[in-house]
Amino acid sequence: MITPPGATNSVVPGSDTSEIPKLYLEGIVAGVIGAATIAIWFLILDTINGRPLYTPTVLGTALFRRGEGLASPESLPISFEMVLLYTWVHGLVFAVIGGVASRLLQLAERNPNLGFGILLLFVVFEFGFLAVATLVEGQILQALYWQAILLGNLLAAAAMAGYFWRRHPNLKILP
Repeated sequence: MITPPGATNSVVPGSDTSEIPKLYLEGIVAGVIGAATIAIWFLILDTINGRPLYTPTVLGTALFRRGEGLASPESLPISFEMVLLYTWVHGLVFAVIGGVASRLLQLAERNPNLGFGILLLFVVFEFGFLAVATLVEGQILQALYWQAILLGNLLAAAAMAGYFWRRHPNLKILP
């Protein structure tokens, strides 16, 4: 179809189309908050243990070097390249997770009965992540302590939930 000169393609305020950019921005911000929370958590733990940036080095090595050098992770030298690469991927993954969460919250606002199912989905996702990580990369979990990973993920989820709660104060979750 050819649009006549001078015609505009306007978006009706309040329509689903006008909410999409806001929805994505909200998800990206929530994702960055979650990723930063975990990064700060592990920076604190690594610093207390005398090896700042150890965790992203180990995870970056596992991801980008296929575990080469992880036979004895305690002797792995800190690599700023691995830290930057892993941090970038970690941020992107959390931005996607934030986008999905933002979309699910939008659905829950329209149908409060979906809220409990969404909450349950995130609980299952959290423990499923740990189970898969244990099966796939048990060596990494031994080097990083699964309890620290679980607590870091819970802190990130709480930070993201706090952000979403402020953005959606009227959200109701029904069983």
